[in-house]
Amino acid sequence: MILYNLLDLEKVKIISRPSKICKTPYVADIELKDGSIVQAHCASLGCCGLCEKGIYVYASPILSNCPESKSKICSYKIYLSEIYEEKIINEIKYINNQIIGIDPKLAEKLVEKSLTSNCLPTLQNIKKYRCEAKIGKSRFDFIGIDENNKYFILEVKNVPLSDYVDVNYIEKKKLIKNDAFKNMNFNEKISYFPDGYRKTKGGIVSERALKHITELTDITYSKIIRPIICFVIQRTDSGSFQASNIDPTYKAAFNDAVKKGVEVIILMIEWSVNGEAKFVTCDLPVNL
Repeated sequence: MILYNLLDLEKVKIISRPSKICKTPYVADIELKDGSIVQAHCASLGCCGLCEKGIYVYASPILSNCPESKSKICSYKIYLSEIYEEKIINEIKYINNQIIGIDPKLAEKLVEKSLTSNCLPTLQNIKKYRCEAKIGKSRFDFIGIDENNKYFILEVKNVPLSDYVDVNYIEKKKLIKNDAFKNMNFNEKISYFPDGYRKTKGGIVSERALKHITELTDITYSKIIRPIICFVIQRTDSGSFQASNIDPTYKAAFNDAVKKGVEVIILMIEWSVNGEAKFVTCDLPVNL
């Protein structure tokens, strides 16, 4: 099932990030097919290597998919990234060419379409919902009423990263040197959340993400509200999901949330080069 379509996508190359014109990390200089350099809005602060200098990404004129935009700097917006891998296992060549959704707002749109299309097995035939609902001290992505007249709160997190092992860069480098992943299939990768810049070694990756999972856990004490978190994996080379070992504070909070009754939905999406987002599965296992 096609859940969403991005219009007027173009494969472009990131020339510099941040932009030489505007130094915010949310703006990049990109090279279009005709060789011209323009500024593009990009989310996720580089998305852990998926949206950095030298990377090929897919972007659209900003008004094609965000007609409400009033940006005076960016004429384009970056939505997708591309990776290409190949390896030989038992003399057979395998290729992994992934188009990966890297804009967190895409995840919210995909979940909303999944809600209204009955793609989520635990949220079928919902009676009503609204977006960006403030509950307590936080704003959650969705609040609604399910088919059994029970309220639900649904928070969405984008998961663009997937790898054979969930460890820090130094440990991974050692494993690569020892060919630890040589005979592993691409779909044996682990999708994990969160990862990104830390102010201190071993620090929290995202205070906002930690706050959300903690507040969802608090809601489990209510018998009239279903607290739910949905992780949207916008790629298909993954066999499982887990809260990242790289952020032990979030991992402990996530595991505690699951133990106390926070519902977890894993939504896997496949993107095409022409901007079609297809529902794949909600059956990916969660590693605790």
